[in-house]
Amino acid sequence: MENQLLSIITFLPLVAALILALFMRGDDAAARQGAKWLALFTTSATFVISLFILFRFDPSNTGFQFVEEREWILGLSYKMGVDGISILFVMLTTFLMPITIWSCWGVETRVKEYMIAFLVLETLMLGVFCALDLVLFYLFFEAGLIPMFLIIGIWGGKERIYAAFKFFLYTFLGSVLMLVAMIAMYLDAGTTDITKLLVHDFGSETFSVLGIQVVGGLQTMLFLAFFASFAVKMPMWPVHTWLPDAHVQAPTAGSVVLAAILLKMGGYGFLRFSLPMFPVGSDVMAPLVLWMSAIAIVYTSLVALAQTDMKKLIAYSSVAHMGFVTMGIFAANQQGVDGAIFQMISHGFISGALFLCVGVIYDRMHTREIDAYGGLVNRMPAYALVFMFFTMANVGLPGTSGFVGEFLTLMGVFQVNTWVAAVAATGVILSAGYALWLYRRVVFGDLIKEALRSITDMDRREKAIFAPLIAMTLILGIYPSLVTDIIGPSVTALVTDYQAALPVDGAAVALNEGHSE
Repeated sequence: MENQLLSIITFLPLVAALILALFMRGDDAAARQGAKWLALFTTSATFVISLFILFRFDPSNTGFQFVEEREWILGLSYKMGVDGISILFVMLTTFLMPITIWSCWGVETRVKEYMIAFLVLETLMLGVFCALDLVLFYLFFEAGLIPMFLIIGIWGGKERIYAAFKFFLYTFLGSVLMLVAMIAMYLDAGTTDITKLLVHDFGSETFSVLGIQVVGGLQTMLFLAFFASFAVKMPMWPVHTWLPDAHVQAPTAGSVVLAAILLKMGGYGFLRFSLPMFPVGSDVMAPLVLWMSAIAIVYTSLVALAQTDMKKLIAYSSVAHMGFVTMGIFAANQQGVDGAIFQMISHGFISGALFLCVGVIYDRMHTREIDAYGGLVNRMPAYALVFMFFTMANVGLPGTSGFVGEFLTLMGVFQVNTWVAAVAATGVILSAGYALWLYRRVVFGDLIKEALRSITDMDRREKAIFAPLIAMTLILGIYPSLVTDIIGPSVTALVTDYQAALPVDGAAVALNEGHSE
């Protein structure tokens, strides 16, 4: 049974979705409640089983664990497994999904279909983090677009159709190049097994295409193809414009999943494919990626300062925080990669909580405009406290998980390029500006708007939803070793293999440049 645990947690939500689709009839109050309870029970059970996987996981083993493999179709294999990098993304997904389901308890429109969409989405997200076969990974990665497209397009806001199609087209078109690259990898290596591809040497000899010298050879070409997909998924500047629209139009639960889990697929892809499989290509492109990340942090922070919609402001904040992630990954050292993974896990809790904070007052006032609020502390003291906590965590207050990720990534980048680190550090100051500006406008001040005089504070269910998110943000901020002890050995192996795969002269030049700066 133990070697089938990954398949169980991956497909258990899908089984519940099929039960809802085939056997749940009617649209009365009892049927709607039944759909919600089944979804909550299934996602909770999935989390409990994933805890067993975590407790049985051996961090000192840098290979893949809980591996299961069997023949599939057309000579392809169904292969699943987790290592020190992917196990925490699995845990993040299973931890957040019950909270997400609980947060949409007030939904009364097409509830069965709503729950089915989230259950299918959980299966596809878990599949991305567990897949050890290229074709299997691609199927999970691309199929995840469909339920999120439906969640935005059916239960979203007034411009939901535009936002849903923009989200779908951006992310799908980027992934077409990745599919071409996967075919090229199969032709070169003769396998789609990710464990074998990780040790395969893709060519790095410089060649010419249309008179242009491609430094890093095939590896650079493959890197760029994968980069097109993962950069859109993160999203990185300048291909980030789909994210604010998707967030603004998505229902609260959709925004939580999009920010907390779906964006992490891009970062996970860089760690699983780009760095270990195309080290020379990654090294060639790293300076460009570092500067793109630094620009993203500053630019999107400035754009966030100009927003009038709360969700759009937090969406631009997410792009800025993902800039720290890509920076840390392509610093390609222990602190940078540790910080990038920690930042992704931390951002899952904090950004998810911030979108839930917006959802709390949107459910009461049906507007996300910042100017529609003010003085909420007078009527909603518990809400003001929770919102303040996650605002400070988003800024990177020491003692919260937000601080650890940013600090580690900046440490890692500083060792590689001090100018990039200096530019990125200004983003920390700007994040304090837009986050505290938002909090001041919404929560503090006099309660002068008549519509707000009857607003009620959070109820028990809403407080209970935030409790585990507060706990994890505090625990990881105070005791970050809970994460770094698990990811440390795998990251060390990744960085060591990456450095060993670089040409000696190129590595020496890069090292000298880093020290000279």
